[in-house]
Amino acid sequence: MSTIEPERASISGLDIPLERDLFLRNLLRHLAGTLQEVVGLDEAAGFVSVVGQKVGDELNDSYTSALAVQHLTRTQVADVLVDLKRRIQGDFFVIEEDEDRIVLGNRACPFGGKVVGRPALCMMTSNVFGSIAAQNLGYAKVVLEETIARGDAGCRVVVHLKPTRSAEQADGREYFKS
Repeated sequence: MSTIEPERASISGLDIPLERDLFLRNLLRHLAGTLQEVVGLDEAAGFVSVVGQKVGDELNDSYTSALAVQHLTRTQVADVLVDLKRRIQGDFFVIEEDEDRIVLGNRACPFGGKVVGRPALCMMTSNVFGSIAAQNLGYAKVVLEETIARGDAGCRVVVHLKPTRSAEQADGREYFKS
């Protein structure tokens, strides 16, 4: 039987706030921050968008398979968007839903405080929401009206389900069924 050397025991017993979730959130925060600094916010958002699209496709497949459907209804899309964020410790909720749009609010980012100052990470939400909505409903345009990353108290995300040219949609990203 081996004994732990006192020096090693004191290291392993330190009160260091480090575990896998915190480590991964820090990693993503620094990755997004480095991308934003090196290539700029728009390009960093583009890189995160590519990842978000893949994650959105995987999540869509998981939900449609679990529900044993080929396509989600608008109501199911709204419920899935809330549920997937809940599962990763976000606090999204539906503010409004109709045939033209789904408006969501959020009180807690899955990235926690690590998202502040890293708006490129919001492209993960935009792409996941946009890809799920578009794959099931044919089209989506996601507008991030308010985000915790930009310093807002919470998030307000509008998922437009029909193309329009209104001023409120000007800054959003469009998604199409593949």
